[in-house]
Amino acid sequence: MSDAKPDPKPAQGERPRRLRRGLRVMPINKMIPNMLTLGALASGMTGMRFALNERWEAAAFAILIAAILDTLDGRVARLLKGSSKFGAELDSLSDFICFGVAPAMILYHWALEDAGRFGWFLVVLFAMCCAMRLARFNTMLEDDKKPVWAGRFFSGVPAPAGAGLVLLPMILSFQVPEDYVGYLQNPYLVSVVLIACGGLFVSTLPTFSFKNMKMARAWMMPLMIAVAVLAAFVVTDPWLALTAILALYIASFPLSIRSYLWHKNRSTNPMPAPEPTAE
Repeated sequence: MSDAKPDPKPAQGERPRRLRRGLRVMPINKMIPNMLTLGALASGMTGMRFALNERWEAAAFAILIAAILDTLDGRVARLLKGSSKFGAELDSLSDFICFGVAPAMILYHWALEDAGRFGWFLVVLFAMCCAMRLARFNTMLEDDKKPVWAGRFFSGVPAPAGAGLVLLPMILSFQVPEDYVGYLQNPYLVSVVLIACGGLFVSTLPTFSFKNMKMARAWMMPLMIAVAVLAAFVVTDPWLALTAILALYIASFPLSIRSYLWHKNRSTNPMPAPEPTAE
């Protein structure tokens, strides 16, 4: 007979260690960013529901709300020091649904249902490009060899911006007379926009990462005035304001390319140190 004794039973009122480990609570500073991410996910899903009911403005507005919440969750996480691996994974999954699947599905119901299999192929292609863009972004975060200045740029268009660009024909249709909506709703135009925006997702086009940009103090007051004017513009005519923002973003592409190449050349060909002069 074995001399091994059975493990002692835990005292009354004492929970097993494994059970206690499973019941650990998440700190509130980590819950708040995740709640914002889930709110963005809910908004993106709701946008698809609005599209099924042909409520196009509500569908586009839902994607806009998702983009705002997606912008806030990362900043709130850094502010509260609540960043976590779980939050990062949840954010990527939410971005794929909100900015890869939802905009493509909205455009499919808006303009591509009569395009048959080709229209559905473009929807799937756009979603896959968004997924690859997010996967590449996550892997680049782990690159410790990346120079400091590279953090000022994205490689390709970020997911929220890509969703806004691909919905631009629909956003423009809210502002033009009824007789011109058909031109913007043309399946060929929407197909070209889907392909172009999908290509921007997976491209290596350097685009500005505004959260890491630094600005001279002299520009702070003009920037604050511009933001105040833009906020008033958004309240009075949100679709026109969003169109202007997207147009300015597209116009920034040549500037971002030029700035990226300037930083790259400066890092590969540093300026020689000045020769010491005699005192």
